[in-house]
Amino acid sequence: MDMFEVAIVAAMEREVRSFLKRAHVNEKEYGGRRFRFFEQRGRIVIVCGGIGPEAARRAAEAAIALYSPRRIYSAGFAGALDPALKVGDLIWPSRVIDARDGSSTTLPGRGGALVTFAFVANAAQKANLRDSFSAQAVDMEAAAVGRAAAVHRIQFLVIKAISDEADFEFPAMERFTDSNGVFSEVRFVCFAAARPWLWSRVLRMANNSRRAARALDHLRRYWMEPRAKEELPVIP
Repeated sequence: MDMFEVAIVAAMEREVRSFLKRAHVNEKEYGGRRFRFFEQRGRIVIVCGGIGPEAARRAAEAAIALYSPRRIYSAGFAGALDPALKVGDLIWPSRVIDARDGSSTTLPGRGGALVTFAFVANAAQKANLRDSFSAQAVDMEAAAVGRAAAVHRIQFLVIKAISDEADFEFPAMERFTDSNGVFSEVRFVCFAAARPWLWSRVLRMANNSRRAARALDHLRRYWMEPRAKEELPVIP
């Protein structure tokens, strides 16, 4: 069994693309599924498990079982619930809430709460989540990663970059994500191409995603820099 210091669970490779450069790709099977693990310097492993809580849980369980990390991060994109948050802002929440049952996990962070929702939230749902849970942002994976970390009693942390603001309305996305959490960009592009009224939103979504990925890229040196001390990285 490999033993790595840090495991990072993201939904899609494009969220953490810069982290994957020069990584050693190792495909492994766990729980009847194959995962692509990106190993960095023998101490950090990254797995992009797919969109949604179930996909995140499977990826986290696989990373823990196969790499025995001392801490595990849920990293990637999140939507703003707080109108003050803008695209590219980094959040490091101190609480993660599961919208399915209201359970929450307290973790090291810089304050605020992130709520995990099972679907892509529209503007009305974002407002409801903000009012119901007093949260600043929403994602689809963090709570599931946190549950896996709790079962195995390892440290859990979250770092997210805002990819859509509180008033942003996504096009319907669920139909393009399969049961494994894999999003089909080709099917989505074909769908949007035939609907000119979506073009401006799709373009904005793509630009926002690039800005969010660049924001996460600033954290790469903290994870990739070899160091013996166990203190948490400081976000500038």
